[in-house]
Amino acid sequence: MTTWITVCDTCKQDGWDPSAQPRTDGEVLAELIEAAAKGQDDVKTRRFSCLMGCKRACNVTIQSAGKFNYSLGEFEPTEDAASGIVDYAAKHAESETGQVPYREWPEAIKGHFVTRHVPLTEPE
Repeated sequence: MTTWITVCDTCKQDGWDPSAQPRTDGEVLAELIEAAAKGQDDVKTRRFSCLMGCKRACNVTIQSAGKFNYSLGEFEPTEDAASGIVDYAAKHAESETGQVPYREWPEAIKGHFVTRHVPLTEPE
């Protein structure tokens, strides 16, 4: 089943200066995640303008239907962070429930989890 990485493309870290950096930190992270996810069969990416986690920029969500979903934040827009996010999303895609054992978490995502969302249930 496909796992989606949604990247907030409007995230700006403290000290962001539009005159020195024309792209937001979120746009930079989105590009890096898109590049890292290229060729992944079960991981897709999308951008969204504002995930409402501004105090924890840069923010992403890891989501799939019928599974636990996660919000993560406080990333630096680096290749290492992007690679860790994509690696975690691939493990999320492989998991039946969306839960990934801590021992399998990439180092780059440890300490970045903000919330876990229980799967939605079907209407009765």
